[in-house]
Amino acid sequence: MGRINVTKSSMPSFEEYTDALRPVWESRWLSNRGMASKEFEEELKKYMGCGNVWLFANGHVALEVALQALGINGEVITTPYTHVSTTNAIVRNGLTPVFVDVKEDNYTVNPELIESAITEKTAAIVATHVYGFLCDIEAINEIALKHNLKVIYDAAHAFGVTLNGISVANFGDAAMFSTHATKVFHTIEGGIVTYKDAKLFRDMRCLVNFGFINEEEVVRIGTNARMNEFEAVMGICNLRHIDEEIAKRKQVGERYIERLTGIAGIKLIKPEKGLVWNYAYFPVIFDGYKENRNEIKAKLEKEDIYARKYFYPTTNRFSCYREKYGSLEVPVAIHAAECVLTLPIYADMTVEDADRICDVVLR
Repeated sequence: MGRINVTKSSMPSFEEYTDALRPVWESRWLSNRGMASKEFEEELKKYMGCGNVWLFANGHVALEVALQALGINGEVITTPYTHVSTTNAIVRNGLTPVFVDVKEDNYTVNPELIESAITEKTAAIVATHVYGFLCDIEAINEIALKHNLKVIYDAAHAFGVTLNGISVANFGDAAMFSTHATKVFHTIEGGIVTYKDAKLFRDMRCLVNFGFINEEEVVRIGTNARMNEFEAVMGICNLRHIDEEIAKRKQVGERYIERLTGIAGIKLIKPEKGLVWNYAYFPVIFDGYKENRNEIKAKLEKEDIYARKYFYPTTNRFSCYREKYGSLEVPVAIHAAECVLTLPIYADMTVEDADRICDVVLR
């Protein structure tokens, strides 16, 4: 039996990719928003049903630039149960993160705690859709409208997810998607921002290119955040197969659910009504099980199976944030960080692979 990693990149056939790449190769236009990037943007708009899409070199810089484009100052209410990139993007914009705890049902930010954290300095909410499960969109929207706050969703895990038939790309003022090679949908490296108000985010287009608005004028202190054409071609190819790839992941996820539901000390997150999940990750909560999360992880590794503690630790407990935020009372997030193990899931996995993993977990 071979090694099972926590994930494996979905890929088009080599022939499909090289055929799609040929026009780029012949043009020698390899970056700076060439023909492939423009085609990719249009295909994304159709797939996600949204009006505005911009491509980035990676998900982190996408979120960072989206925040910069807003030109906001002050505090941003956010979650500690996320990738550190989310927190870093806030701080690197000179903004102050204000952490609130998460909900017990799916570990997204708890809207009941957001309003009490709002001050006269609050400018925005940055909330993370965790494992492809969505934040409480309606509650967060109501709070934002009441207090005139911007809402940006870290949707790094949520490509392809819909709620009541609406793509997650259409919620909030903007949504950021990571298209890193480990994600459900990838462009090797990359990121996407979808947004509603083109005027609100008009500066984003120059910020990705050092702040240039023409060959001679720089109006904002920007960065180099452009997706290259090889990555855009990978995106075009992978987008053709994304629904099929998610369906394959679903088969594995359903076997996990079948095998692990109803086991004392093991909890699974249930998608909310109306949510079409993408099976981006498969989180299992080991809480009162005969072995703890770390013991299960070690037991799997002995069998050449590699699961992941994700997210661990909470971002406020990383050394770069610990002194200022490490003592915050976020018990649900901390409990999740100590109990969640994400099991392997990817399109090339088989149901038999899932059974092998469950056999080890339950042994």
